[in-house]
Amino acid sequence: MSVTTNVADKLLTLPESSAVALQIRAEHYFDVIRGILDNFAVKKELDSIYITSTIPSQSIVNALQVLEIDMSDIYFVDCISQIMMSLASKHEHTIYVESPTMLENLMLKVEYLIKRTEGKNDIVILDSINSLAIHNNTKILSEFLHLLVNNLRAKKAYTVIFSMEEYRSEDISNMLNIVVDETIVAAGE
Repeated sequence: MSVTTNVADKLLTLPESSAVALQIRAEHYFDVIRGILDNFAVKKELDSIYITSTIPSQSIVNALQVLEIDMSDIYFVDCISQIMMSLASKHEHTIYVESPTMLENLMLKVEYLIKRTEGKNDIVILDSINSLAIHNNTKILSEFLHLLVNNLRAKKAYTVIFSMEEYRSEDISNMLNIVVDETIVAAGE
C-alpha cells in the first residue's frame, strides 16, 4: 500500500473533530499531502485549510497543480512567504500572515476561512509544528495548539498537525501528545 493510500485510509477511520499528529519523513511529504487533500478530503467532502509555515504556499500550489489536484476547495494561510520575501505570485485562495510568530493572527485567519466556507465541514492542516517551534517558545506554542485544536473541535473540523521525523524533539512530542487524539506515522507497507 502506498503512503498516499495508507494516510488517507487511516484518516478515514477517525471520527469527526479528530486531532491527529502526522509524523512524516521529508521523502513522503507530497505523498502525504496528496493522501489528505486528494483522497481523504475529497471522500469526506471537506474544505481544506492549509497553514504553511515550512515552505511558501505558492510552492505547494505549484506541486498540487503538477499532481492535478483540484484546488477549488483548498485554502491557504501562509505565514512563511513574507519573511522569505517570496510573494512573487499570489494564489486567490491564499491569505498571508506576516510571520510564524503571529499565532493569534493565524488563528483569526483560520476562523475567517471556516466562516467563509460555511456549509461544509473542514480539515485544517498545520505544516508544521517543527517550523512553528523554530519561531516560537514552547510555552506560547503549546498554548496556541491547545486553543487551536479545541476551537476546531467545537467547529467539528479535523485537525492534522505535521511533525517532521527528521526534526522531532522531546518537547514537540510532549506538546503534541497533550492535544491530539492519535499519532499516525506516514509510511507505505
